[in-house]
Parts: sequence; C-alpha cells; structure tokens
Amino acid sequence: MPALRAVLFDLDGVLTPTAELHMRAWERLFAPFCAVRGLTPYSGADYFAHIDGKPRYDGVATFLASRGVELAWGDAADEPGEGTVCALGNRKDVIVNAMFTEEGIAPYPGSVRFLDDVTAAGAEVAVVSSSRNTPTVLAAAGLADRFAVVVDGNVAAREGLAGKPDPATYLRAAELVGVPAARCVVVEDALSGVQAGSAGAFGLVLGVDRGVGADALREHGADVVVADLAELRADVLDRPARVTGADA
Repeated sequence: MPALRAVLFDLDGVLTPTAELHMRAWERLFAPFCAVRGLTPYSGADYFAHIDGKPRYDGVATFLASRGVELAWGDAADEPGEGTVCALGNRKDVIVNAMFTEEGIAPYPGSVRFLDDVTAAGAEVAVVSSSRNTPTVLAAAGLADRFAVVVDGNVAAREGLAGKPDPATYLRAAELVGVPAARCVVVEDALSGVQAGSAGAFGLVLGVDRGVGADALREHGADVVVADLAELRADVLDRPARVTGADA
C-alpha cells in the first residue's frame, strides 16, 4: 500500500487551462472599473496577489481592498453590476461563462496522464475548487465521469465551508473519499491552495507553476513544484507522508 492513497486536484490551472481564461475575465471586469475611477490599473500581478484560488466574492473584496475601495457585500442574488461585491462577482461570472462558450475548454494532457496513472495505481481522486462553475468546466473538458467526489464553490456555500487558504474544502474532500488528510496529496497552482494544503496537514502538497512562480509556491507550502504534471508518475504516491505518525 503506498504511503499516500488519495489525490485531491484543484481544477483551474491544474486540470484545465481555465485559470488563464479566468485571468482574462477578471481583467475584462476590473480594467474598465479602475480606469473610470482613476485607480491604479489592473494587472496580471493583481490576479495572483489578490484573486487566484479564492472564492469569487472573496477575490472581488480582496482586490477592491488593494485599491482602497469599499463596497457593501450585497447578496448572491444581486444583479450583475458594480454596486456591491456580489454584483461585481456576478458580473465576472457572466463574462467567464460567455468565454467558456466562445472558446471551449480542454484539459492539460499532462494532467490527464497523471490522473490516469494515479487512478490506475488505486488512488482515490477528487476535485476541490473554489469555482461554482466546476460542474460546467468538468463536463466541457470531458472529465466529469472521472471524479465521484467534487467539493466546489457550490458545496462550500451549501455546507458553510470556508474557502482557500482555509483547508476546510480539502478536508471535506478527504473525508468524502475516505482517506485521512495525512495520506492525501493536494495538487494546486495557487498560493492560497498550497497554503490550504499545508495548513490542513496533508501528506504531500504538489505545486504546479502556471505563472505564480516556483519559489512563491514553495514559500507558501508546496513540498514539490513542477511546471506540468507530465513530469510526475504514480510513484509520487510512494513518497513518505510529510506528517509523521499519520493515521493509516
């Protein structure tokens, strides 16, 4: 039996290249918002610093705070617009869903190969994502039937789970696949995600560097960093768990 028995995958930027699409959607939202108000222009660095990996509304609020802008939180039912944090988040959702339709989604080949390898080796697998669009993305990428356990933004809202960098969603996924956290691998491309893996005392935190930087991923909790999951095989499950005395 390998030391590590489950692999918990983030979605955007790990299984699918939708992180890049999300980056452009956020730019479409915030570039004009900042221009009209005379704020410091939005840049790609803002995505990694304030938004990447977080629940949508938290990302809006964190970015606004970086520009000294205060808006009422509002409600998830708010119409897409600019009057509240939720309205802005809902506007971003409209933008990104239009982009899904226009551009389509394909998974990273290296990630699919790694998924195939660990599944063939007997590992349990799950998707853990802050996105409420996770079911749409998995279906469009042809991966929906590969994951019996999905803990996404919808599940987090329904069950009252805190978003990344809190480890709650990953811990819930470990519970659902029936493997102790100390025997699970967390696979993440976002700083908030590797922080969640480290905070949750998971067996191994794999960072995938899609632009945030290998050093930054390590500094925030990644044990191993790769540029693409094609660099890894199922023998990663044989690595000793980072947590000693872990429950078998």
